Amino acid sequence: MQIFEYNHTMINKLDNSNKEVANQIFEVFQNSYKVEAKLIGTLNFPPLSRSAKDIESSKTLFYGFIENGCIAAVIEITLKDKYLEIDSLTVDPSYFRKGIASKLLSYVLGSFEYTKAIVETAVANEPAIKLYKKHGFVEFKRWTPSHGIEKLALFKPDRSS
Repeated sequence: MQIFEYNHTMINKLDNSNKEVANQIFEVFQNSYKVEAKLIGTLNFPPLSRSAKDIESSKTLFYGFIENGCIAAVIEITLKDKYLEIDSLTVDPSYFRKGIASKLLSYVLGSFEYTKAIVETAVANEPAIKLYKKHGFVEFKRWTPSHGIEKLALFKPDRSS
């Protein structure tokens, strides 16, 4: 297990194939995505329909920000052929406004070799867009999928660019 420490907090790789861990990730996702759904003004927010079983069987990588023995935040990534995709970045609302999302993002961007990192979010999710831009991401695409929530995609070239 890879561990990175920040003043009595840790970032660890999470074993999502473990049912208990998958349930903890699910709780963070649900708590965070309910707030995000309200922020972007939708009742039909696709990430809220993801089950703990879906998380348990996922082949993506999960890293958790652990504070006081609890998973405070989770970043989910896919790394394929040096292409880093940030699939989700969620912080439990009880840990909002502590810079945790930024720490998790910095950890992932600094820990993996990639030629390009990419992330998608809702156009209305201004806090997320601001966070990604602060970390060097640049918007390159906007569209509206069938669920009707306008999205944008941002990318970041590798660290040497």
